[in-house]
Amino acid sequence: MPKKHEPSLSPRVLAASEELRLTLKKLVREMRRDASENGGDIPLVQYMLLSIIQEQPGIGVAELARMENVRAATMSGHVKAMEEAGLVERSAPDPQDRRRSGLQATTLGAERIEALRDKRRDWMAQRIARLTPAQLSALEAAIEPLNLIGTP
Repeated sequence: MPKKHEPSLSPRVLAASEELRLTLKKLVREMRRDASENGGDIPLVQYMLLSIIQEQPGIGVAELARMENVRAATMSGHVKAMEEAGLVERSAPDPQDRRRSGLQATTLGAERIEALRDKRRDWMAQRIARLTPAQLSALEAAIEPLNLIGTP
């Protein structure tokens, strides 16, 4: 049975939504493929988690699991793999809750994140450099509205 759309969504909005979804899907797939072909040795899920840990040092496993909407046991497995790879480390247990210790990116983890970000930025820059000046202007103008889409 087809899903019903909000009555306020115009066919134009629905069409733009689908085009954007497909375009982003293609970009992410190509970026992932390029990263894995060029030495990207951190799985995407670990990269995303490591980025969050780096942005929020001291975050706990349970909070990370809630953020990512996964079970704590699943998140513990990811964190353990990142610890074994030397990408994250646990801080000393919280004095008020000895079961909880915060996570932080190691120097190696921070280096790997930065290297992958650089690769992805360069990958994107090479493709953007192919655009005509008018296309580049249109892309620049689209960045602000795209950021608004990602805001709750």
